[in-house]
Parts: sequence; C-alpha cells; structure tokens
Amino acid sequence: MTKIYGIKTCDSCRKASKALGVALHDIRIEPLSRAEIERFHREFGAALVNTRSTTWRGLSEAERDEDPISLLMAHPTLMKRPVIERDGKLLLGWGKDVQAELLG
Repeated sequence: MTKIYGIKTCDSCRKASKALGVALHDIRIEPLSRAEIERFHREFGAALVNTRSTTWRGLSEAERDEDPISLLMAHPTLMKRPVIERDGKLLLGWGKDVQAELLG
C-alpha cells in the first residue's frame, strides 16, 4: 500500500500522485498527528524541514529555533514534500532516486 503526504498545490506532490496512481493526503486539509510528524522526523531528521520555503523565510529567528516537531505542527507547509510511504518504508521528495525505487 502506498500513501503520499503533501499539499495539492505542490507540483512534486501532484507528479508523484499521478505517477503512482495514488490519492494525495493533503496535510493542509487533514493535518498530520504529532505521532506521524515524530515518525517522519525520526526517519529524515533535519531534512524534513524545508528551509528554502516561503513559509520558512517568513519565520522570525526565534520561531526558527523552535523544536522542529512543534514548527511542523504549527506550519504544515514547512514539511519537505512529498513524504511517500510504501509498505512501511518512508521516502522523502520526488527526485530521480525516489522515482527509480518506486517506479522501477
């Protein structure tokens, strides 16, 4: 079973959803639980927070220094995306390496 977590306005998320034939779990509409964010953070660490995003640039220095889990709960669009789960394995992004692994 495959799940894709992201936002519907994200090009990478739309491409992954189309290529894999799987509906997107829009984290803006259905926010992730703290446990899900913690699981993703354990797997990807600092890479889970997209420090190149518009949302990140809009944060104050004090906000940027907050716990990453709390930041992602307050600002879901800070999550690098998509996060793809297949058979319990988590993958981050829609780069050529992820595409090769999922599409063969």
